[in-house]
Amino acid sequence: MEEKAASDNPQKTFTCQLCSLTSPFTYYGQKPPNTRAIVLLEECFITKDPFSPDREKFLVLGSICSLCGTYVCVGSDCSLFYTKRFCMQCVNKHLDQFPHQIQVELAKKKQSAKAAVS
Repeated sequence: MEEKAASDNPQKTFTCQLCSLTSPFTYYGQKPPNTRAIVLLEECFITKDPFSPDREKFLVLGSICSLCGTYVCVGSDCSLFYTKRFCMQCVNKHLDQFPHQIQVELAKKKQSAKAAVS
């Protein structure tokens, strides 16, 4: 299957199924258009950087969880990339299968979130 810029098609929209972030995207894949020698580690939903006049600049909006297929943004509350993209629901369900360092980082994040609420 040949990857094509979404601009060849009608406007498409990416929506995170966890936080409902919604944004138009211009491309889905690993090789963003108008870039030289950039290959992403995963297939991503990409949009042109609206803050830069440079055609090579882009923003990664999100991807698809490699376990459950949920569409997730790259926000740390919604997903984690560790060799593949995982939604936070799958991360929490399979936390014992991730490296110790990631478990420690997530525990710290939960603690600081609890402290902020208190």
